[in-house]
Amino acid sequence: MNIMNAIKHINKVLFILLSLIFIVGCDDNASDLQLSGDTWLKTLKLDEYQGIIDNSNKTVVVGVPVDYNTDAMKVTAIEVSDGAEASMKVGDVANFSFPQTIKVTRGDAFLDYTVIVKHDEAKITSFKLNNEYTGIIDEENHSILVRIPTSATITSLIPTIETTEGATVSPASGQAVDFTNPVEFTVTYQSATTVYTVSVVQSDSPSAVYVGLASSIDELNPEEKAAANWMLKNIPNAQYLSFDDVRTGRVNLSDCKVMWWHLHVDGGINNEAKFDADAASAVQAVSKVKEFYENGGSLLLTRFATYYAAKLGVTKDGKVPNNSWGGTEASGETTTAPWSFFITNNSEHALYAGISTATIDGKPAIYTCDKGYNITNSTAQWHLGWEDYADLTTWETNHGAVSLGYGGDGAVVVWEYPSSETSGRVLCIGSGCYDWYSAGVDVSADQYHVNVEKLTQNAINYLISESK
Repeated sequence: MNIMNAIKHINKVLFILLSLIFIVGCDDNASDLQLSGDTWLKTLKLDEYQGIIDNSNKTVVVGVPVDYNTDAMKVTAIEVSDGAEASMKVGDVANFSFPQTIKVTRGDAFLDYTVIVKHDEAKITSFKLNNEYTGIIDEENHSILVRIPTSATITSLIPTIETTEGATVSPASGQAVDFTNPVEFTVTYQSATTVYTVSVVQSDSPSAVYVGLASSIDELNPEEKAAANWMLKNIPNAQYLSFDDVRTGRVNLSDCKVMWWHLHVDGGINNEAKFDADAASAVQAVSKVKEFYENGGSLLLTRFATYYAAKLGVTKDGKVPNNSWGGTEASGETTTAPWSFFITNNSEHALYAGISTATIDGKPAIYTCDKGYNITNSTAQWHLGWEDYADLTTWETNHGAVSLGYGGDGAVVVWEYPSSETSGRVLCIGSGCYDWYSAGVDVSADQYHVNVEKLTQNAINYLISESK
């Protein structure tokens, strides 16, 4: 054996010895871990209210009366697997106005349970008449409005009602009701009771419609649903229609002045082919919507619905927004400061009436949400300096639209296609700041979010006033 082979042999032996030492060491460490035995939470009571334990999801839900104070609840019973210990014991007091965690431990094994205290609630979550006409639920005023044609007999309409879990409602779902006058529906669940007043309004032709891809408002995504519900509550004689409803002529639109479509797609739309795939029923209804437009009807297109203008033949060059993107509701961006867009040279336009403006970098702007808002930043804008649009004047000339709002880099985020002698107008809002739904955030205290409503109200009023 030469020297080199001898060295290789010695190295091989040393490697084997070291490996054996390492394995033995690992075995010794593993033997120290105590992983046998169960770590289940078997019973939990807070102030004597029994918790419902879901071991598959490691959650506990404790139901309490509707007005019960949960700020300082006492653990009155807790039971875990034999030999295990819990991080809370009988007599402990904690604030359960938000979820708490109980850790169940046995040796080195453990499970974390999320404990949620839920107040009794009795709410109507969905209301339809004759399984066709969807009610607009106003939870703040506990009222429901249903619009139906004048041809329907309102003395015997059958409601289909969905409620929060476990609740009962009277009159019952499926029971024929006379809606000649407003009817009270009482929802009850344990300590909670809510009375809703349901009113039926008969109308053959709406004055304004919110149009969507879904067959009903209930099936819209949260972003679109928030926008649609706002419209039906705030715009007189408004109605929800699906694009299939429009295509098949199910509703008479002879008195309709404005059609609004607000399109949200998680992850965004960044090209025309994706729009065609994601909004197939809207593309199929183009001829009917174009007929509405050419007969003097106006359209409000917001977010990715702005692509639809090209489909309707409203644009000069047939192009769709050249710079668009969007996030998802589940992983939205939390704003660290208020969001806004600029309205340079357009602050007197009817679209911005009554909205307080701010001066940012020496230019007028409007805020649409405050710090702490969860937003998808879904944007469909016109970036200047790309393709055929060297500057704003070139874009307006070639594309045939009038700019009304701008992003921080000068991109066009709000614009309008003027009317002709017979056609209506098309108003587009593609700013990422224009947002209706903030996942997991209560926006009632957001000082700027009301501007989204004002902007939309102004847009609809403007289009109605300018209609043929």
